[in-house]
Amino acid sequence: MGDVLRDRALRLLAGREHTRQEISRKLAPLAESAEQLQGLLDELTDRGWLADERYVAARYASRAARYGDARVAYELRARGVSDELVGDALAAGESEMTRARRIWQRRFGSQAAAPGDAAELSRQIRFLAARGFSADTIRRLLRTPIEDE
Repeated sequence: MGDVLRDRALRLLAGREHTRQEISRKLAPLAESAEQLQGLLDELTDRGWLADERYVAARYASRAARYGDARVAYELRARGVSDELVGDALAAGESEMTRARRIWQRRFGSQAAAPGDAAELSRQIRFLAARGFSADTIRRLLRTPIEDE
């Protein structure tokens, strides 16, 4: 059974990076015992085939181009990444304001909402908020106070 478990783990890791928690969850039904699974995970980590740090770098690179810090951090934590690794990734990456501006410009061009157009302003705020950008970043980007925070 150990070889089947190892083969399955290697196939999963060949497809993409995984966190230790993801691999553990996927392999748990195949493992004969928790000790066997933990031993395999330790072996994969020792050999450098399983690394949460590499997963964070890959996931951050792919998701930060489209989403804000809150959304990226939530997705990483949901996959078992430690708060320390999440914080390191966010600190090392491009600023949230720069990413928000690029995403906003791609979606709306360089046209800010007209001063009296509350509907358009609300649409732009919802767009950015749904992508996980902070209220402070949205406010600074759109240069307007956001009500009801």
